[in-house]
Amino acid sequence: MRKSDITRKTNETEIAVSFSLDGKGQADINTGVPFMDHMLDLFIKHGQFDGRIHANGDTHIDDHHTTEDIGIVLGQAVLEALGDKKGLRRYGNAFVPMDDALAQVVIDCSNRPHLEFRGDIPNAKVGSFDTELVHEFLWKFALESRMNVHVIVHYGRNTHHIIEAVFKALARALDDATMIDPRVEGVPSTKGLLT
Repeated sequence: MRKSDITRKTNETEIAVSFSLDGKGQADINTGVPFMDHMLDLFIKHGQFDGRIHANGDTHIDDHHTTEDIGIVLGQAVLEALGDKKGLRRYGNAFVPMDDALAQVVIDCSNRPHLEFRGDIPNAKVGSFDTELVHEFLWKFALESRMNVHVIVHYGRNTHHIIEAVFKALARALDDATMIDPRVEGVPSTKGLLT
Protein backbone atom coordinates (compact mmCIF):
# COMPACT_ATOMS: atom_id res chain seq x y z
CA MET A 1 0.00 0.00 0.00
CA ARG A 2 1.35 3.42 -1.02
CA LYS A 3 0.47 5.59 1.97
CA SER A 4 1.55 8.78 3.69
CA ASP A 5 0.82 10.85 6.76
CA ILE A 6 1.63 14.56 6.65
CA THR A 7 0.90 17.35 9.11
CA ARG A 8 1.52 21.08 8.86
CA LYS A 9 1.03 23.65 11.61
CA THR A 10 1.36 27.40 11.21
CA ASN A 11 -0.05 30.41 13.02
CA GLU A 12 -2.91 30.34 10.48
CA THR A 13 -3.77 26.67 10.05
CA GLU A 14 -3.27 23.15 11.31
CA ILE A 15 -3.65 20.46 8.64
CA ALA A 16 -3.42 16.66 9.01
CA VAL A 17 -3.63 14.34 6.01
CA SER A 18 -3.47 10.55 5.89
CA PHE A 19 -3.61 9.37 2.30
CA SER A 20 -3.47 6.09 0.38
CA LEU A 21 -3.27 5.84 -3.40
CA ASP A 22 -4.50 2.24 -3.28
CA GLY A 23 -7.78 2.61 -1.46
CA LYS A 24 -11.49 1.96 -1.70
CA GLY A 25 -12.80 5.52 -1.77
CA GLN A 26 -13.11 5.86 1.99
CA ALA A 27 -13.06 9.50 3.07
CA ASP A 28 -12.95 11.23 6.45
CA ILE A 29 -13.05 14.96 5.71
CA ASN A 30 -13.41 17.83 8.17
CA THR A 31 -11.77 21.09 7.10
CA GLY A 32 -13.99 23.83 8.47
CA VAL A 33 -14.69 24.86 4.87
CA PRO A 34 -17.96 23.12 3.90
CA PHE A 35 -17.56 23.45 0.14
CA MET A 36 -14.02 22.01 0.30
CA ASP A 37 -15.34 19.16 2.48
CA HIS A 38 -17.70 18.30 -0.38
CA MET A 39 -15.01 18.58 -3.08
CA LEU A 40 -12.42 16.57 -1.14
CA ASP A 41 -14.96 13.88 -0.27
CA LEU A 42 -15.78 13.32 -3.93
CA PHE A 43 -12.07 13.59 -4.87
CA ILE A 44 -11.27 10.66 -2.56
CA LYS A 45 -14.26 8.61 -3.70
CA HIS A 46 -13.81 9.13 -7.45
CA GLY A 47 -10.06 8.47 -7.30
CA GLN A 48 -10.57 5.25 -5.30
CA PHE A 49 -8.13 6.62 -2.75
CA ASP A 50 -8.48 6.48 1.03
CA GLY A 51 -8.05 9.76 2.81
CA ARG A 52 -8.41 11.50 6.13
CA ILE A 53 -8.14 15.27 5.72
CA HIS A 54 -8.68 17.39 8.81
CA ALA A 55 -8.02 21.11 9.08
CA ASN A 56 -8.43 23.84 11.64
CA GLY A 57 -7.78 27.30 10.27
CA ASP A 58 -8.55 30.98 10.53
CA THR A 59 -11.85 30.69 8.65
CA HIS A 60 -13.20 33.59 10.75
CA ILE A 61 -11.07 35.73 8.38
CA ASP A 62 -11.85 33.79 5.20
CA ASP A 63 -11.22 30.36 3.64
CA HIS A 64 -8.00 31.29 1.83
CA HIS A 65 -5.32 30.03 4.22
CA THR A 66 -7.14 26.78 4.98
CA THR A 67 -7.83 25.96 1.33
CA GLU A 68 -4.29 26.85 0.25
CA ASP A 69 -2.68 24.82 3.03
CA ILE A 70 -4.86 21.79 2.30
CA GLY A 71 -3.53 21.92 -1.28
CA ILE A 72 0.03 22.06 0.06
CA VAL A 73 -0.34 19.16 2.48
CA LEU A 74 -2.40 16.95 0.15
CA GLY A 75 0.19 17.51 -2.59
CA GLN A 76 2.99 16.52 -0.21
CA ALA A 77 1.03 13.44 0.84
CA VAL A 78 0.53 12.33 -2.77
CA LEU A 79 4.24 12.83 -3.53
CA GLU A 80 5.29 10.81 -0.50
CA ALA A 81 2.79 8.03 -1.27
CA LEU A 82 4.21 7.72 -4.80
CA GLY A 83 7.58 6.65 -3.39
CA ASP A 84 10.20 5.88 -6.06
CA LYS A 85 7.60 5.96 -8.88
CA LYS A 86 8.81 2.65 -10.31
CA GLY A 87 6.28 0.96 -12.59
CA LEU A 88 4.15 4.10 -12.70
CA ARG A 89 1.92 4.85 -15.68
CA ARG A 90 3.01 8.49 -15.17
CA TYR A 91 0.33 10.12 -17.36
CA GLY A 92 -3.37 10.41 -16.63
CA ASN A 93 -6.30 11.97 -18.46
CA ALA A 94 -9.96 12.23 -17.50
CA PHE A 95 -13.06 13.92 -18.88
CA VAL A 96 -15.94 14.35 -16.44
CA PRO A 97 -19.39 15.72 -17.31
CA MET A 98 -21.50 17.22 -14.56
CA ASP A 99 -24.89 18.14 -16.00
CA ASP A 100 -24.18 21.30 -18.07
CA ALA A 101 -20.42 21.29 -17.39
CA LEU A 102 -17.57 19.34 -18.93
CA ALA A 103 -14.10 19.38 -17.39
CA GLN A 104 -10.87 17.65 -18.36
CA VAL A 105 -7.74 17.14 -16.28
CA VAL A 106 -4.44 15.83 -17.66
CA ILE A 107 -1.58 14.91 -15.31
CA ASP A 108 2.10 14.06 -15.70
CA CYS A 109 3.91 12.81 -12.56
CA SER A 110 7.02 14.42 -14.02
CA ASN A 111 8.67 16.12 -11.03
CA ARG A 112 8.18 19.35 -13.02
CA PRO A 113 5.39 21.16 -11.20
CA HIS A 114 3.12 23.33 -13.30
CA LEU A 115 -0.57 24.24 -13.31
CA GLU A 116 -2.29 25.29 -16.50
CA PHE A 117 -5.93 26.28 -15.99
CA ARG A 118 -8.03 27.06 -19.07
CA GLY A 119 -11.66 27.98 -18.78
CA ASP A 120 -14.01 30.17 -16.83
CA ILE A 121 -15.69 29.87 -13.46
CA PRO A 122 -18.66 32.18 -13.97
CA ASN A 123 -19.40 33.27 -10.40
CA ALA A 124 -17.13 34.63 -7.67
CA LYS A 125 -18.83 32.58 -4.96
CA VAL A 126 -20.53 29.25 -4.36
CA GLY A 127 -22.40 29.81 -1.12
CA SER A 128 -19.80 31.48 1.09
CA PHE A 129 -16.82 29.94 -0.76
CA ASP A 130 -14.66 32.19 -2.94
CA THR A 131 -14.28 30.34 -6.24
CA GLU A 132 -10.86 31.92 -6.95
CA LEU A 133 -9.59 29.53 -4.25
CA VAL A 134 -10.06 26.60 -6.64
CA HIS A 135 -7.06 27.86 -8.62
CA GLU A 136 -5.12 28.48 -5.40
CA PHE A 137 -5.76 24.91 -4.21
CA LEU A 138 -4.86 23.38 -7.58
CA TRP A 139 -1.66 25.42 -7.94
CA LYS A 140 -0.40 24.46 -4.48
CA PHE A 141 -1.39 20.81 -5.07
CA ALA A 142 0.53 20.72 -8.38
CA LEU A 143 3.54 22.45 -6.84
CA GLU A 144 3.83 20.20 -3.79
CA SER A 145 3.01 16.93 -5.59
CA ARG A 146 5.57 18.00 -8.22
CA MET A 147 3.13 17.23 -11.00
CA ASN A 148 2.24 18.87 -14.28
CA VAL A 149 -1.51 19.48 -14.03
CA HIS A 150 -3.60 20.82 -16.92
CA VAL A 151 -7.22 21.72 -16.19
CA ILE A 152 -9.56 22.52 -19.07
CA VAL A 153 -13.14 23.60 -18.47
CA HIS A 154 -14.64 22.97 -21.90
CA TYR A 155 -17.98 24.57 -21.02
CA GLY A 156 -20.56 24.97 -18.30
CA ARG A 157 -23.04 27.44 -16.82
CA ASN A 158 -23.46 26.34 -13.21
CA THR A 159 -20.46 27.24 -11.05
CA HIS A 160 -20.96 24.36 -8.60
CA HIS A 161 -21.18 21.87 -11.46
CA ILE A 162 -18.01 23.22 -13.10
CA ILE A 163 -15.92 22.98 -9.93
CA GLU A 164 -17.30 19.56 -9.07
CA ALA A 165 -16.44 18.29 -12.56
CA VAL A 166 -12.88 19.64 -12.12
CA PHE A 167 -12.37 17.84 -8.79
CA LYS A 168 -13.80 14.58 -10.10
CA ALA A 169 -11.61 14.79 -13.21
CA LEU A 170 -8.56 15.56 -11.04
CA ALA A 171 -9.28 12.44 -8.99
CA ARG A 172 -9.73 10.19 -12.00
CA ALA A 173 -6.69 11.56 -13.84
CA LEU A 174 -4.56 11.12 -10.71
CA ASP A 175 -5.81 7.56 -10.28
CA ASP A 176 -4.95 6.85 -13.92
CA ALA A 177 -1.47 8.41 -13.70
CA THR A 178 -0.52 6.69 -10.44
CA MET A 179 -1.54 3.16 -11.36
CA ILE A 180 1.21 0.59 -11.56
CA ASP A 181 1.71 -0.82 -15.07
CA PRO A 182 3.39 -4.26 -14.96
CA ARG A 183 4.96 -3.60 -18.37
CA VAL A 184 6.97 -0.65 -17.04
CA GLU A 185 10.44 -1.52 -15.79
CA GLY A 186 11.88 1.09 -13.47
CA VAL A 187 10.50 4.58 -13.99
CA PRO A 188 8.78 5.66 -17.22
CA SER A 189 11.43 8.13 -18.36
CA THR A 190 14.34 7.99 -20.79
CA LYS A 191 16.28 9.98 -18.15
CA GLY A 192 16.00 7.06 -15.78
CA LEU A 193 14.41 9.05 -12.96
CA LEU A 194 11.32 11.01 -12.00
CA THR A 195 12.62 12.55 -8.79
